[in-house]
Amino acid sequence: MATDYRPAQVAELLGVSVDTVRRWCDEGKLDTTRSSGGHRLISGADLARHLTEQADAYEPDSLTKQSARNRFTGIVTRVQTDTITAVVEIQAGRHRIVSLMTREAADELGLEPGDLAVAAVKSTTVVVEVPDR
Repeated sequence: MATDYRPAQVAELLGVSVDTVRRWCDEGKLDTTRSSGGHRLISGADLARHLTEQADAYEPDSLTKQSARNRFTGIVTRVQTDTITAVVEIQAGRHRIVSLMTREAADELGLEPGDLAVAAVKSTTVVVEVPDR
C-alpha cells in the first residue's frame, strides 16, 4: 500500500522547515500530486528515493530529535528479502538505520519503500515498528 505524506509531515520527519520541503517540491526534487482538497501530497516511494540520494546532504543542526529510548522515526528506503531473512533500511533525518530481521517479521509489518516506520534501538538490536494503519 503506497503512502503519501503532506509537506508538514515530511518536514517533521526530516527536521527541516515546511518551506524547505515546499521548495524541494517546486524545484522538482520531490514529485507531488494533489489531494481531492487541492493539498500537496508527496509519494512515500519518491521521498525514499530522494532521501537515499541526499542522505549526506543534511546538516547536523537539522537532525530529527530522538528520545532517551533511542527511537528513530523515518521512511523505509529499502526492503530486501530472501527465504529466511530481511534487510530493512530506514532513513531518519541524515541517519540511515539498517535492521536485519526474519522475513516473517518483515512480511507481517508489510514494509515497503516509502512507508513510515520507527526504528527502536535497544542495546545492539534494532526493532522496527510501524504506526497503526
